[in-house]
Amino acid sequence: MLEACAKGDRHALQRLYAQEGSRMLGVVIRIVGDRGIAEDIIHDAFVSIWNKAHTFDAQRGSGKTWIFSVTRHLALNHVRTRHREVTVDDDTAERLDAERSQEAATDTQDHFDWLGHGELDRCLGQLAPERRNCLFHAYVDGFSHQEIAARLDRPLGTVKAWIKRSLAALRECLS
Repeated sequence: MLEACAKGDRHALQRLYAQEGSRMLGVVIRIVGDRGIAEDIIHDAFVSIWNKAHTFDAQRGSGKTWIFSVTRHLALNHVRTRHREVTVDDDTAERLDAERSQEAATDTQDHFDWLGHGELDRCLGQLAPERRNCLFHAYVDGFSHQEIAARLDRPLGTVKAWIKRSLAALRECLS
């Protein structure tokens, strides 16, 4: 479909939206926390996908990975920009951090449950859910290792080791 988009086939873009739009929206909502903003980002993502489809290289990865990468970058850029604009007092920041930590401590959902049946999905399925979630928080949510450690209430070294070993396992599985 990306090759067809690169050639100007609008129907291919419509099919791509029908096939992946709802999953992309779910990822973006998770990143930005607001459905309205997420819908705007999805619109921008599909405009970008349409305009940059010619740059997609199937030798470097799957089309699904490429479109989710485009979408994720737009969402993370929005969050980074928004975080620069918001300032709160120390008490409010501490309260928000405590709320996030509380939510994370009770969060047992496997955040990769929306994946399909591709090669990456199969390899991710071989990782323990807690380790998959570390990758999810790092590469989808855009959290630092320190933020993940705080969110999961795990030592920083543990989180770093899980991410490093999980990436190594994915590389091995995909090669």
